[in-house]
Amino acid sequence: MRILVVRTGGFAGIERRAEVDTSGRSDEDELRALALLALRPGPPGHGADRVRDGFSYRITVDGRTVSCAEPYLSQAQRSLITRVLKEGA
Repeated sequence: MRILVVRTGGFAGIERRAEVDTSGRSDEDELRALALLALRPGPPGHGADRVRDGFSYRITVDGRTVSCAEPYLSQAQRSLITRVLKEGA
């Protein structure tokens, strides 16, 4: 499974992207389960409630994409984003 996270926004507006291939990893099953949960919509929110200079994300898992933004991230989205941006190349 390939997981791509693209982060945009923030104070500087710089895009950051990272991708992880779960094949053969010792945590493959854990990442797979987390990725499938992250594809579900996060908590409802309103555009006016967004954090100024907050980050927006696109999470793509094997061709399926969900868009989300701070502060309206599910726990699964937040966890997956953190792991992929930390480990991805």
